[in-house]
Amino acid sequence: MNIKIRLVIMNFLQFAVWGAYLTSMGSYLVNVGLASHIGIFYAMQGIVSLFMPAILGIIADRWIPAQKLLSISHFIAAACMGLTGYYGMTSGQDVAFGPLFTFYALSVAFYMPTLALSNSVAYTALDKAGLDTIRHFPPIRIFGTIGFICSMWAVDILGLQNNYGQFFACAAIGLVFAFYALTLPACPTSKGGQSKSLVEALGLRAFTLFRQKKMAIFFLFSMLLGVSLQITNGFANPYISSFGSIPEYADTFGVQHANILISLSQVSETLCILLIPFFLKRFGIKYVMLIAMLAWVLRFGLFGAGNPGSGVWMFVLSMIVYGVAFDFFNISGSLFVDRETDKDIRSSAQGLFIIMTNGLGATIGTLGAQAVVNHFVDFGSEAPQVAQWQSAWFTFAAYALVVAVVFALVFKYKHRPENA
Repeated sequence: MNIKIRLVIMNFLQFAVWGAYLTSMGSYLVNVGLASHIGIFYAMQGIVSLFMPAILGIIADRWIPAQKLLSISHFIAAACMGLTGYYGMTSGQDVAFGPLFTFYALSVAFYMPTLALSNSVAYTALDKAGLDTIRHFPPIRIFGTIGFICSMWAVDILGLQNNYGQFFACAAIGLVFAFYALTLPACPTSKGGQSKSLVEALGLRAFTLFRQKKMAIFFLFSMLLGVSLQITNGFANPYISSFGSIPEYADTFGVQHANILISLSQVSETLCILLIPFFLKRFGIKYVMLIAMLAWVLRFGLFGAGNPGSGVWMFVLSMIVYGVAFDFFNISGSLFVDRETDKDIRSSAQGLFIIMTNGLGATIGTLGAQAVVNHFVDFGSEAPQVAQWQSAWFTFAAYALVVAVVFALVFKYKHRPENA
């Protein structure tokens, strides 16, 4: 089979595992009385991202080939996610936080590092085939987003988005991928002293960049913007589903198929990637990141103002805006780090960028968002909580707006189009 087709299948399955539960788990937690714990479930992804990718990266560098470690990790993650589903199935409505969270956390701890491992496998395979990674990898990676969308749709259509079935779906896809990973091209381990140390793998060498005012401000705002990354993954589905308590909205498409509606965000994400080169060349990193920050304001504000009935267009616009909010920040930020750092610490700097955004930022964001939601929304009340949910979304929008204004005033960077 053509190597690019094999890598397309790999990326499709890699992200289909994640899409099976990432945007719908919040609704299940609400249904079993764990709504006040949504934040810690999503924050766990950020917490393990601080150290597990580095640890497994070192193992892949030195001892176990990346494709085999990818398989082993998915086996463990799938088994633990299967236990999460089994516990949910056997407990019914009497789900306790401790066991459910433990099984889930173990699964996430072994899944999150596979995001980097799958990239390593792809890069190695393309290099072996004599193919340019910069040219050939992005079209392959897009199929990861397609896989994410397809599993979201499958979970929705099969009626699993509000129950434990989503964890079984995730586990099943994970097991398929674990077997498939064993068929991927072999990745060599390091034989000499070229493998990374833990300090290098964690990106700690790049902390010297904080001596530069420009880079210190950039990384600080990366963390502040990273706060927004997981909020809608955790709380969008429960919010949209909450309209079901109002007869006027109970039978609308958005309430019945919240996952499909949310999947428009991933469609937008795929398309907005294509806009980044133009915007970076035309406006520079400061204004591209500012656009992303303002897009987050619209993302949250439109969620608060919309509804699944006559106001569904606001939900749809919020999904479209997400592509700009997510991609313009994540991808352009990574490119900025690559351009502004020395070659010898470039990899460490990228690691630091991930730690500040998907690690610290996302973890603080989901825990903070949970506190905001708990302040406004009474999950124990039988009365509709839509107005209370809206207050939470407007709070998130206000936060994003404050970050955007301060960033515009503090971050100084002169863009030179001729060097872009």
